[in-house]
Amino acid sequence: MEPSPLTQQARPEVFQQKIVELYESLFKDEDDHDKSEGFWREFFLLKPDKATLHKILDNLSPDDLLHLQTRQLFSRAVACIKSGNAPADAHALDTITAFLASVLPKKYTNPSSDIISVLAGLDQVDAVFTDFVAALDVTIRTGRNLDIRQKAIEAALAVVSGAYQTSLLSYFTHRDLFPSLMKFIQDSDTTARAFEPFTLLGLLANYNKFEFQNPYRLRLDDFVNEGTIQKIIRSVGNTCTDARGKYVAIQEDLPEGWSIGTTLNMIGLGVIAPGAKTTTPAIDPELAKEMFAKLPGCEAAVLLATYDFAHANKLFCFNFVSLPAEKGLEAPIGSFLSVTSYFLQHAHSSFRTTLYSHLNLLILRLLIEDQVLCKRICSDESKMSVRLCRQRSPYLPLVRGERMLAASILDTMIDGINHNLRRRLDVDFYILCVGIILRLISHLSRSRTRLNYHWSELFRSLLSLVRFLTTYTSDLKNLSHIETLLDDLVNLIALSLSAGEAFLPSPAAYDDLFYKLVEMGEVLVKFRDNYELGKRPSSSIETLISVTTHYKQLLADGAQGRKGKHLTSVQVAGVIKQGYETLSIQAKEGLDGWEKYREADKRVFLKKMSRAAVGDVKTLITGE
Repeated sequence: MEPSPLTQQARPEVFQQKIVELYESLFKDEDDHDKSEGFWREFFLLKPDKATLHKILDNLSPDDLLHLQTRQLFSRAVACIKSGNAPADAHALDTITAFLASVLPKKYTNPSSDIISVLAGLDQVDAVFTDFVAALDVTIRTGRNLDIRQKAIEAALAVVSGAYQTSLLSYFTHRDLFPSLMKFIQDSDTTARAFEPFTLLGLLANYNKFEFQNPYRLRLDDFVNEGTIQKIIRSVGNTCTDARGKYVAIQEDLPEGWSIGTTLNMIGLGVIAPGAKTTTPAIDPELAKEMFAKLPGCEAAVLLATYDFAHANKLFCFNFVSLPAEKGLEAPIGSFLSVTSYFLQHAHSSFRTTLYSHLNLLILRLLIEDQVLCKRICSDESKMSVRLCRQRSPYLPLVRGERMLAASILDTMIDGINHNLRRRLDVDFYILCVGIILRLISHLSRSRTRLNYHWSELFRSLLSLVRFLTTYTSDLKNLSHIETLLDDLVNLIALSLSAGEAFLPSPAAYDDLFYKLVEMGEVLVKFRDNYELGKRPSSSIETLISVTTHYKQLLADGAQGRKGKHLTSVQVAGVIKQGYETLSIQAKEGLDGWEKYREADKRVFLKKMSRAAVGDVKTLITGE
């Protein structure tokens, strides 16, 4: 006898969402026939469970995927997106984003052909992918609201980052998404919404850009919508502030000003201080070191697009330097320079940190090589307060309040030089730091702009670098591009000697440079001999040595005139001042000259940088 349909069924131990049942049904090995229209209608009407979908797909091998109904899922999702019917189109976009984020990064035997096979099949890929990119383009441009348009951008990020090394990206160069992405930014209601489209633009603009004329790069050249540019810049500024916050969360480095509370804390009575609050406990140094090595966060990928826009577009550069702060926030250029100082103090922590440090230095170089912007950076127009990293000693003097942007840039470069001295020296990093200082001092000396700055710290750092290079010559002599660093460093010191009166704020600052150089007399001779700089016509080492020789003789004569053998520091300073009368600095011509940036010279670096940014976008999409 059959059981009555009214009989109570046993309750399942765990209730399972309907959409999860459909996922499991779709990805069963034995189920190889096409799913019905009813299945797909229900599939896209139900809200996706992206976490479960990721979990199911992550457990499948690349070979498994080649034998499942992935093509049907992809083509049905594309059709849903094209139709634009709510809520199925939004669910299809969420599903396709999670699907691509899990499927594309897998290690396939033949990446391009296997991915094509998983998504569409060789015979259908052209039609399916053309439709897919077109559907994304239309949704980004004219979707019914900003949320659905943003979902389309996230789907594009998933496929572009996941398939970056495959031929599938050619569909994004055939169909230009630039106008749609810029329209989305223009229409956006919050600064945060500009982050994803601009990051996507950075990946697209770097795709094979040295192999063919990339259309996105050409679009960046011609873009003149200032309102959209300013939205992008504010988004970059906010992202830099967020990225810096992750460093500060590991180690708070903001020096406290004097107060009753700090004084009571010093004598152990902080509990009774007015407004006393508990401070974040210090993290174990080894653990902090591991945490710093994982920074910057993956949001730093937006800096690749920032570099490309800065390289291509003068209007972007002008706005980047001049856009003022919004109420309660930092100016975007201040946030950018601030996070750069954190990158540079930790540049050696990991390969990623090194890459992003280089990238931000290139952006600064591009800004400073524009003479209109450099003039602004070195003027009172640029005055602002910039929070610079103070997480590692030696510390530069703390300057509170506003000052010219040039002073903050010089501090950042000095920190970069002081905190990354290694026997396996990152020569290109040091060339960038020294080169940026050279370009600033070149402008200051030509324009006769006296910058109020702690120049003593700058010259101490440059001469310490000379001492380091001299001490570890055997480790450093054969490093790639070391000759460029040696020439730039020596020529920068020689320029400071010959043109110091034009940009140093006082005679005392000029005397201090000579004093420091005279102290380095023997080291400079050894430096010249170790690297055979005397044979290099491009080096100004003989200019420096002639100055130290001149003063060495004067000091020896001064000592003979006294009963004691040694002069005091005050007496040495006096000799230096007197020595100007008989000193002749034979400086080379063109010390204040520099070569304009050529992107082709950084081809290898930019390819590595693109790969790192792609990896960060993958992490962003999966939310890991």
